[in-house]
Amino acid sequence: MADRRARRTARVRHTLKRVAYGRPRLSVFRSSKHIYAQVIDDAKGVTVASASSMEKDVRSKTGANVEAAKAVGKRVAERAVAKGVKEVQFDRGSYLYHGRIKALADAARETGLKF
Repeated sequence: MADRRARRTARVRHTLKRVAYGRPRLSVFRSSKHIYAQVIDDAKGVTVASASSMEKDVRSKTGANVEAAKAVGKRVAERAVAKGVKEVQFDRGSYLYHGRIKALADAARETGLKF
């Protein structure tokens, strides 16, 4: 199972590197209890902005729902735009673009990130 997940992640990242044009990537990690997002500038090797459902302002009863994902997407987009990043590539990792991942992406788009 871990091998298949690693292959899917590598495939998505390879596609992103081909078409990224130097843009940072919005990387998403989803666990069973929380969701994390970070904007990474691979050229410089730094994290520009990050947010997670473990933060006190976002934390609700659980971080494993669509509402928490929307809050994390909004927060990471606000932080990235404040640092001057407006265009990113969305890195879904090995996850399907569905449910919490889609909710995070839609919230980030509504807040001002373009991808």
